[in-house]
Amino acid sequence: MPRAAIAVAPGVDHFPGFLDRAAQEALQDEVQAILAEAPLFRPRMPRTGKPFSVEMSNCGPLGWVSDEAGYRYQPTHPETGRPWPAIPPRLLAAFAAIAPGAPAPEACLINFYAAGARMGLHQDRDEEEFSAPVVSLSLGDAALFRVGGLERNAPTRSFRLASGDAMALAGEGRLAFHGVDRIIAGSSTLIPEGGRINLTLRRVTRAA
Repeated sequence: MPRAAIAVAPGVDHFPGFLDRAAQEALQDEVQAILAEAPLFRPRMPRTGKPFSVEMSNCGPLGWVSDEAGYRYQPTHPETGRPWPAIPPRLLAAFAAIAPGAPAPEACLINFYAAGARMGLHQDRDEEEFSAPVVSLSLGDAALFRVGGLERNAPTRSFRLASGDAMALAGEGRLAFHGVDRIIAGSSTLIPEGGRINLTLRRVTRAA
């Protein structure tokens, strides 16, 4: 069962220390195996083609990609053309613990943040199913995470997401604007070369 959640905002819950060090190390090994099969790629902004500051990959039946054609989910890696690797049971169990009864995730977006990477405020709204929570887990260096409301100009607040922390966007908070202001380099020893890995589990299609 997950540790007690901290309600950051309506529908936005933070689970500090959800994974202990041993679980973080085991998950990090699993992520590296996934990336050996589905290498990190650098997505591009729709229309402009401007590259993101983060690198990405996915696991699960569907993976999120972005390029000049737009944001979308697809069953294959945009560079290798191969199907995405399966979501590890450890991640599926984490999703079930945080969101009991929710339809199983179909995509796990893997974001790698180097020291200077960030993510602007955005909504996760490329899915068909909004009733299932978005659940994420953090590995490596801590991030200063920012969350707001349902409008881009709504007031925001920021908090630190450390290695092993989990969070969920559900209900009223499912479409909250959120982003990463900065990475706190050197705050974790989990990833030997430094940086942060964020694993975001999402249901994409409507549950039957």
